[in-house]
Amino acid sequence: MNDARTPSTHVRPKLLLLMPMAQEHQAQLRQRFDVIDAPTAALRAQAVAEHGADIQVVLTIGAVGLRADEIAALPRLGFAAALGAGYENIDVAAARARGIALANGAGTNDACVADHAMALLLASVRALPQQEQALRAGVWRDALPLRPSVNGRRLGILGLGTIGMRIARRAAAFDMEVGYHNRRARPDADSYRYFDSVMALAHWADFLVVAAPGGPGTRHIVNADVLQALGPQGHLVNIARGSLVDTAALAQALAAGQLGGAALDVYESEPHPPQELLGFPNVILTPHIAGWSPESVQATVDLFLLNAQRWQDGQPLQTPL
Repeated sequence: MNDARTPSTHVRPKLLLLMPMAQEHQAQLRQRFDVIDAPTAALRAQAVAEHGADIQVVLTIGAVGLRADEIAALPRLGFAAALGAGYENIDVAAARARGIALANGAGTNDACVADHAMALLLASVRALPQQEQALRAGVWRDALPLRPSVNGRRLGILGLGTIGMRIARRAAAFDMEVGYHNRRARPDADSYRYFDSVMALAHWADFLVVAAPGGPGTRHIVNADVLQALGPQGHLVNIARGSLVDTAALAQALAAGQLGGAALDVYESEPHPPQELLGFPNVILTPHIAGWSPESVQATVDLFLLNAQRWQDGQPLQTPL
C-alpha cells in the first residue's frame, strides 16, 4: 500500500498550487505531479473541498500561506513548500503536528533582491524618477536641487540574514559604512557595526534598508519613532515584507517632512498599492518584484523540485523549515 511519500509509479502525486505561476514553470511541475491550479481564494476553497482527500503536496508562497484548517482538510498531505524564502503565513505548528515535511526557497533569489534593494536606494536618494519627470517637462539641472551621493554614507540594514549580507557587500562597494540590527550579533560580520535595537540603528544611519523576516514578531517594527530617528534626510527601503513598516506612520512622517524619501517593493495592502503613499513625489513603488528575474524564478522552481524529490525518496530536504 502506498503512503503520501511513496506514490505508485502509475499515479502522479496531486499537487495543490496556491499562487500564479507561468505556464513554462507549471509545465515542469506537471511532468512530476498532477497539478491543481488554484491561484485565487475561490479556486483554492474549491480545490480543497473537491480534491482535499487526495492532495499530497502543496506549493505556496509566504504571503499566501497555508492555513491550519486547510492542513486538517488534507489528510494525505505529506510535503508543503514555500516557493520563496518567506513562509510567514504557513501554519508551521499545525504542519509539524501532523509530521508534514516543510521547505522553502531559501537562497534562490538573494542576489536579485539585493540588486533591487540597491537600485531602490540609489533611485530614492538620487531622486531618479523626479529627475526624469522634470527633464521630460523641460526643466534642466540648474533649476533642480542637488541630490546627495550614497558613497561615504551610513547604511543601516534591519535583518542581516543571507539577503542582508548581500546588500551589505554591495553597499561596501559603494564605500558605504554598514551597520545592522539582528536579534543578536553575527560572529561572521565583524566588519559591520552591530546595534542592539532598531532605534539605535535608525539614529546612526543615513539610510535604512528593511530585510528582516515577516510575521507577528516584526510587525510594524519600523514605526513612527524609528522614522523620526532616521530623520528628514533619511531614506527608507523595504524589500522584506510590508508588515514590517507602519504605513500610516510612514505617510505621516513624509507629510510632516520628517523623512527624505521611501522606496518600497512590499506593502501592507498587497496586491493593492498603498493608497496613503500614492500622493508623495518622494516615494518610489515597485510591485513586489525584487526577487523576480528569469534566473531567480527558475532557481526557485528547480529547488522546489529537488526538495520534492528528496521528500519522495525519504532523504533530508535541501532547505527544510
